[in-house]
Amino acid sequence: MFDDEDEEYNDSSLNEDIEHFEEHLKGNSLRFIDSDRLEGVIDHYLIQGQYNKAKIAAEFGIYQFAYNPLFRLRKAQALGGMGLLQDALDLVQQLEKQEVFSAELFLTKASIHAQQREHKAAIKYFEKALEYSDAAEHDYIFLDIAIEYERLQQYQDAIDVLHRALQTNKNNEAALYELGRCYDALGATQASIDAYLKFIDEQPYSSTAWYNLGNAYSKLEDFEHAVWAYDYAILINEEFGPAHFNLGNAYLSLEKYHKAIEHFDLCMKHDGEDAMALCYIGEAYEQLNELELSKHYYKKSIALEPMLPEAWLGLGIVEDLLGSTKEGIILIQKALDYDPQNAGIHHVLAGAYEKIEASADADFHYLKSLELGPTDEEALNDYMAFLSTASLANAQGFILDFLDKYPQNFHAQLHLINLKWEMGQVQEAKFMYLNCLNQSAAQAKNIFEINPKLLDDSDFLHLTNDL
Repeated sequence: MFDDEDEEYNDSSLNEDIEHFEEHLKGNSLRFIDSDRLEGVIDHYLIQGQYNKAKIAAEFGIYQFAYNPLFRLRKAQALGGMGLLQDALDLVQQLEKQEVFSAELFLTKASIHAQQREHKAAIKYFEKALEYSDAAEHDYIFLDIAIEYERLQQYQDAIDVLHRALQTNKNNEAALYELGRCYDALGATQASIDAYLKFIDEQPYSSTAWYNLGNAYSKLEDFEHAVWAYDYAILINEEFGPAHFNLGNAYLSLEKYHKAIEHFDLCMKHDGEDAMALCYIGEAYEQLNELELSKHYYKKSIALEPMLPEAWLGLGIVEDLLGSTKEGIILIQKALDYDPQNAGIHHVLAGAYEKIEASADADFHYLKSLELGPTDEEALNDYMAFLSTASLANAQGFILDFLDKYPQNFHAQLHLINLKWEMGQVQEAKFMYLNCLNQSAAQAKNIFEINPKLLDDSDFLHLTNDL
């Protein structure tokens, strides 16, 4: 180097060069600096996102070292960072015409095309970069290609490339993460489970793979297997906060509330206080009927994140359970204010209004809940019970209109059968029930949950047992 060819270029040397260049930017003259050290200064500015300074330093390099194409490439990278994408692309293309080929040139060109949302062009140049790069860099380039395929919504192509990334480097956790995203986008949860199990066979100590496997099982609501997978993720990395959080959720779904609380606490021990973790602890204590403790955690959650609808909802439910339904309604309404399109909150609010006999408000929120979530069987059950108490005819009118909108809603068909039975139209009810049994015997049997009195009807039982 300039001062001493044997001198080690360390952090203090870089800091000295940066200070010297900063003085130049203020108007002082710039002494000679060799190309390697100038490159270090430019790289520092690029890493820090100080693109204008990087551009000025690169232009100085072009002036001092015209023979070295690296400085024109660095200027293109700086221009790209500044958003001057066409200028950056023009400069890269000039280098390309001069056949100054390198992995970095093609990576820069690909990145510019990616910023321009020209994803097919980006893929083309990322693939060219593979030809000029070391094998050790291939997994990250494969990852870049996969992300471009994701932006094109070509998720299967992205999955294929991500598998190539993982074959190159089994420790590329970013590729594992993207793999999960792609399988989610395709709704191919079982395929993701198969892929993670195969990966784990080869890499059993990948906490990320076990964690993603747990997430996939959770999506299938297979919480026993989810717990198994999350446990392994934590066994490998006991400070894996998100794994503790999701394990807490799995235990919550399995109604193992004390275990859920334990892992939400461990999540916060490793990652700091979290409003959702506090909220879920509140829910766990609510299910354990420790309502004062539940209120405490819901309030802690709200203090941390005042606009969290789940915490306001939980707090409102607890007030209702404590007998303060009107106060609970105010809190549940607060949750709805923060999440007005949440069908579940409308459903809970409807039930609270029904409890205080505010029928018009209950009716409004039941209808809104079913408008937003027409497949919610519990909401439909509750609304049909609400309507049937007042008028079976009105209940039948509603369910007929509902089926006009959602003719494939099997559960609504069961409600219509039940109403016909309740109104004395027994033969028609049995005929319709037989049709439902032929479509899906397992689903049709849910009619006995809608109305247990049908268990006393021998004809309904015979029809059911005959299939």
